[in-house]
Amino acid sequence: MIRNGITRDLIAAVPMLLCLVAGSAQSETTVSPAALQQIEEHLAAADDLLLQPASSDQSTASQSDDLLLQPAPDDQLTPTQSDDLLLQPTSQSDDLLLQPSSQSGDLLLQPAQDDTAPSVAPAIGAPAPADEPEDTAGTAAAAAAEHEKLFAENRFPAATTCATCHPKQYDEWSASQHAYAQLSPVFLTMQATINNKTSGTNGDFCIRCHTPVGMNLEESVYVSNFERHPTSREGVTCIACHRVNRNYGKISGRLAIVEGDLFEPVFGPKGDDELKRVLDQPETYRVTTDRDAPGRAIHTEVERFFPLVTSGFCATCHDVTLVNGFRLEEAFAEYHQSPASQAGVSCQDCHMGKEQGIASGYEEGPAAIVGGVPTQPRKLASHFFAGPDHSILHPGLFPLNVKAQSFKTMREWMAFDDAAGWGTDAFEDTALRDHPFPEAWRSIDDRYDARKIVQEQKQRLAKADERRLEVLRNGLALDEIQIQSAEPGALSFSVAVRNITDGHSVPTGFDAERLMFLEVTVANSDGAVIYRSGDRDPNGDLRDSHSAYVHAGELPLDEDLFNLQSKFLVRLLRGGEREQVLPINTSQGVLPFVRPEALPTTIYGRPRNTRKHKQTIDPLGTRTANYTIPADALTGSGPYGISVRLQAQMVPVNLILAIQDIGFDYGMSPRQVADAVVGGTLTIAERQATVTLEAPKQAAAQ
Repeated sequence: MIRNGITRDLIAAVPMLLCLVAGSAQSETTVSPAALQQIEEHLAAADDLLLQPASSDQSTASQSDDLLLQPAPDDQLTPTQSDDLLLQPTSQSDDLLLQPSSQSGDLLLQPAQDDTAPSVAPAIGAPAPADEPEDTAGTAAAAAAEHEKLFAENRFPAATTCATCHPKQYDEWSASQHAYAQLSPVFLTMQATINNKTSGTNGDFCIRCHTPVGMNLEESVYVSNFERHPTSREGVTCIACHRVNRNYGKISGRLAIVEGDLFEPVFGPKGDDELKRVLDQPETYRVTTDRDAPGRAIHTEVERFFPLVTSGFCATCHDVTLVNGFRLEEAFAEYHQSPASQAGVSCQDCHMGKEQGIASGYEEGPAAIVGGVPTQPRKLASHFFAGPDHSILHPGLFPLNVKAQSFKTMREWMAFDDAAGWGTDAFEDTALRDHPFPEAWRSIDDRYDARKIVQEQKQRLAKADERRLEVLRNGLALDEIQIQSAEPGALSFSVAVRNITDGHSVPTGFDAERLMFLEVTVANSDGAVIYRSGDRDPNGDLRDSHSAYVHAGELPLDEDLFNLQSKFLVRLLRGGEREQVLPINTSQGVLPFVRPEALPTTIYGRPRNTRKHKQTIDPLGTRTANYTIPADALTGSGPYGISVRLQAQMVPVNLILAIQDIGFDYGMSPRQVADAVVGGTLTIAERQATVTLEAPKQAAAQ
């Protein structure tokens, strides 16, 4: 039987994160004085309880939170203590990816046995123990790393820098899909899996849209977010758009960001008339463009870059075609042929206006607040960028929050047990004196301060869900239930789903990973459910062909399932096609890599071995779902209650199943990821109907 886990075979036994290649020297900390102080306070204790192996079912501060960073005693690396498990030989195997465990088939969920937990390395900047000589080499290395980070910040300013004068824009963006783009553990593992299956030849094709700064810094595509530069973790950050000065067109995200610190010019749609006015009033705004002079630092110039307000600028990342001609994402292509495009409505009009997903006009207000003084009112574009994705991270990590980032590091926030109620009176009044808090959270004041931040974050997440629901409800509508037949032994009905946008198909973008489906139930007069469609298996999957339970024959296929998720299809060697979860076009030769076709694709009209079966609804289009209840399920005349809910989920659980062997960043288990994904499902619309089965009336005699 399939256990209530992710799959029958669950994960290959490798407790690893996405740091497949030790290729980054950057640290997660920032370079501000406050952040440097945080580094000094970070002691040699486990700071990530979510990654913490337990001894005797209890986490201790002497256990590591990140095996990739873990040194072994006596400088000898062992299979449980290596800093790079991919390169670690063992007495059993030279490849831990293939290494079975005698304890469990899932080491990501496996607690450590007694006396096997690896020791903890002191964090960067932590004071050396009193009985050990000072680590001058380590200190020098840490100083060099901080210098490198400072240099990178001067090249690529962080959004926190922009937040000083643009708080409104930062607040919107910090909870947006753009800010989450690089932080998403699902995306990180998916792109690492694709690279793994294609022998690395996919390169930065996926990630270059998700972290343009990281790619300009030449960070490894495999490195964990813990080790990325802070601006790199910000995903599609401020400078990803406002430090671009060329109209690159549809190039699938390979953008060159103009380097320079805060004083260097930025690029915007309006030019610098308002900036000149501010610079001409230094006594009012207390600004300076001189790096060596006191005052508030400010840009020297805002160069006009009109493409920022055109839909073609969005196409840089939102129209993705692989080297073999495979059209992975077609948001801009759909828009380009839409009624909205013909009417002159831009992507920005719908997605950066007052209301998410509809052309609703723009707010008016100051573009900046400099030294507490607002600039002149103008048209303001929203930077929220709502979409179907939602955060599955610890609330201390997302939304991005200047206060949270300066208070604790990412690993320290991961160790804050929000679910246990740390920092609440209910917990703190009953907590034992010797409660094993991590070093970073031993102070009760810190826990209470963290609780305030977490509560603020949850309020922001709730608002983000509102905007996410707003854009979905402006995209799809559900009509009333239409009864087709209501006779003894015959109950059938239909319901129409409409795309109410005129700008693109729904869903759009990465439509092969978006679930928008109907959940249908029919209950008899006793309230017992006699029919289901759009329900889930124990993994959280719909009962489609990718369900592990359906595949194993333990649950029936949902033949009535209405799902707008597009599917990848691959050509089989002996003819026919089959659905595939990942969009990987692999060669039949020795080396599996993404490459152009050997023959011109014009012969076939598409890539020969891979295509996408689109299930989306065209702009202003309609698709009708029809349902017939089996006669043997009908017991009497009723009444029967029909419920139809239009649901939206960011990715299917079977995607998590397909990529889980790589491991997930932040030490999340596949089960945690799957539960969080399913938990974020939103109901776009709901319809109810009650019907009684009646015999048809006989026709009157002629």
